[in-house]
This record gives sequence, structure tokens and C-alpha cells, in this order.
Amino acid sequence: MTLLAPLPRERAKRIVYIGTPEIAVAPLQALVAEGFVIELVVTGIDKRRGRGSQTTANPVKTAAIALGLPVSHDINDVLRLNSDGLLGVVVAFGNIISQEILQHVPMINIHYSALPRWRGAAPVERAILSGDATTAVCIIQVVEQLDAGDILASAPCTIQEDDSVEGLRNRLGQLALPLLINICNHGVTEQITQTGEVVVARKITAQDLAINWSSSSTQIMRQIRVGNAFTFFDGKRFKIHEASKSSVNLALGTISVQDGNVLVGSLNGSVKLEIVQPEGKPRVLATDWARGARLSNTSTFSDR
Repeated sequence: MTLLAPLPRERAKRIVYIGTPEIAVAPLQALVAEGFVIELVVTGIDKRRGRGSQTTANPVKTAAIALGLPVSHDINDVLRLNSDGLLGVVVAFGNIISQEILQHVPMINIHYSALPRWRGAAPVERAILSGDATTAVCIIQVVEQLDAGDILASAPCTIQEDDSVEGLRNRLGQLALPLLINICNHGVTEQITQTGEVVVARKITAQDLAINWSSSSTQIMRQIRVGNAFTFFDGKRFKIHEASKSSVNLALGTISVQDGNVLVGSLNGSVKLEIVQPEGKPRVLATDWARGARLSNTSTFSDR
């Protein structure tokens, strides 16, 4: 068993912050606002975003620069820091942290699920796709095995029927902030070993988001709430960004405009389209798309 650097039992004197996407910005800002010394921010490399060759900084790097904090793209730079009074805070970093680093600096991580359910890359997405009624945010000790560390603090969260991934993730993020600040201020006061069935939250793939109109409207709505759910119209990919359930019964995949609503038949009832995106085009209101699509009584969505 790997010998980990001991977790703090008092206020962290210095912090190395490790994270990359938008969800990791608020915790960094909260730590700075609380007066913690951020020794270093480690984040993902600049990437191309859009069609040009120019690279842009990720959200955490942008925030760190605005706060005047030193930034590195190399996690091994942590080993160059004096470990005395140093605590690592990890939020959605996306890369493995080596045993050597975990022996050098104690690390805690914000994880957006009720562990050990949904360990891994896509805990919020998997909770929605699976129809979970509740989830949680946990602060855990970082260990070598993915998301397997002791739970240091947690807060439960109900999943609403209309929650999008972004909305639910943001709510979990807000619940995490006081838990994180408390641990960084006072140290770790409890460690609870994870118990129960381990369920892995695999990355979301295109297969997860491909709509099968013979599914229930509830299951299709879960896919849409995760984001970038798609079907095919006239052989071209067609994304559905916003929709709701309807009790109107239609043949599977059949598109019907009724009383100004664009409906698509599913296993039970139908799905009312609201915001859609034909391939190669911007998002539009479903009603505007339907007016220009020259739909007939036999128009349908398909799986290819």
C-alpha cells in the first residue's frame, strides 16, 4: 500500500491548486478570497478552440492569470515545492497524479457524486442518464486508485427532473465550496472509508447520446439533458438541445406539428422539441426549423 503524505489537521499554510475546466474556477477564486496563499496553479495545456490554429487558455489558467497566480502545465512541478504546510487541491484535472507526488504533498479532491457510485470521468452525466434521484458532492483524499480515497466531507443533492448537466454540476459546485473552505481552514476532522457498490462513470460517448425513438420519452429526455443528444433527419445528424415530454401518442420517430408544437413519437407519448440544430447550422427554435423543413405526414427521425 502506498504511503501517502499525511492530511492536514490545521489550516493549510500554502496551497497548490490543480484543475482545468470551468467547474474548477469557483473553488480557486473562493480559496483566494478566503486569504489562502496559492503557491502554484497546475492546469491543462492551451488548446485549439474553434477552426483556427490559434490556441487559447483553459478557464482555470485564465482565472489564475487574472488573480496574479503562477501557472504551470507540468504536474511534476509540484515536486519542486517545499512540502511544509502545503496542501494540494484537485478539481477536475483529468490526469493521473503519480505516487511520488502523493507521497510529497497531501491532496484532496472535489468529486461530484455520492461515492463509491460514479467514480470516474463523467459522474454527473451518468447520474442523469441512469435516472438517479439523488447524488452528492464529496471531498476525498487523493489516492492512486481513481476516486477511491476516504471521504473527508460530503453534501447530498436532489436531482430534479429537468436538471441539465451544467445546472446540476453548478449546484454541486456551490455545495462543495463551504466543505472545501472548512477543510482548508481547519484541517481534516473525519475520514470515512468508502463502502457500497463501486460504479464506474465512463466517459460519455456518441453511442450514449444517439436517440432511439423506441425508448421511453423519459429516457430520451435524460439524453437531451446530458447535452448533444442527436438523431438523423434526411441522412444528416440532427441535435436536440432542449425539449420536454408530451402525452400525445405518435408512431415511433414520426414528426408532427400540432398546435404550434413540434412533436416526435416515442415509446410512450412523445417528445416536444424546443431548441434544435441541423447538421452544419446554428441552433434554432424547433418551430422555425419545422417551417423551413417542408415536413410531410411521413417525415421521421431515424438512427442513421
